[in-house]
Amino acid sequence: MQHAVGAPLPPPHRPAAGWTHGAPQPAGPHAGPPGGPPGPQGPPHASQAPQAPQGPHAPGHAPAPGWAPQAPQHAQRPPSRETTGHIQLPPGGPVPVPAPPPAAAPTDTGSTTLAVLLIGPAGAGKTTVAKHWAQHRRVPTAHISLDDVREWVCSGFADPQSGWNDQSEAQYRLARRTCGFAARNFLANGISCIVDDAVFPDRPVVGLGGWKRHVGPGLLPVVILPGLEIVLERNAQRSGNRRLSDEEVARIHGRMAGWYGSGLPIIDNSQYDVPTTARVLDEVLARSIASPPAW
Repeated sequence: MQHAVGAPLPPPHRPAAGWTHGAPQPAGPHAGPPGGPPGPQGPPHASQAPQAPQGPHAPGHAPAPGWAPQAPQHAQRPPSRETTGHIQLPPGGPVPVPAPPPAAAPTDTGSTTLAVLLIGPAGAGKTTVAKHWAQHRRVPTAHISLDDVREWVCSGFADPQSGWNDQSEAQYRLARRTCGFAARNFLANGISCIVDDAVFPDRPVVGLGGWKRHVGPGLLPVVILPGLEIVLERNAQRSGNRRLSDEEVARIHGRMAGWYGSGLPIIDNSQYDVPTTARVLDEVLARSIASPPAW
């Protein structure tokens, strides 16, 4: 018997079939079977007791005394994984170094799940290259731009162009940690990711240490560093707060030159278009997997 949503369940020790709100049946040591005269000397002999019905609607059987309807089946069912969509949470440990690609394709990482950090100054084309590389892989790949995540803060956004202070540094650290969590979350579910950020070799606050802490040693850093004239030309095509002054671009580019001699792979894409740079990036990553850089 089904009950309307919100209606109380039948009280215990009463049959579900034909249950009404009438007076309760007599109970006690001299009570007889439901619907019959009370027994003179207690309940009937076991051989005369009626068999318990198989359910509330069993034909030809009266509900046994004390029978109560069972709770709905769904109330006893344990939680199913389907409620989460089989989405795995990121592991607690850092992302390990990926396995090398097959020997038959030493310069192709299209079938390998990777976590990549693409480093470069403003105007280097790192965001465009990262997005193109992610879009043309054979395995699912996500692109995460730290600048985009940093600008999720709308009211109270601390723009580094207005001065690097405690608030802009705090928002940068928060964005980097958010990107690191997102990267591990994608990787835990079999999705590669590439993150782009202007990481400076001479400034620990915006250095590699934070990325290694939030992602792990399996993160593969690659520097993309074209010539200054190329960076200035590309920066001039920007708008809004993404466009910097020529003096600022030159200063950042000069500091990025400190990556030479660091041991990290560097791509000079001054003469490359976006598809060519993405292909060279894949070749560099294949070498980094076979011989991970120390960073």
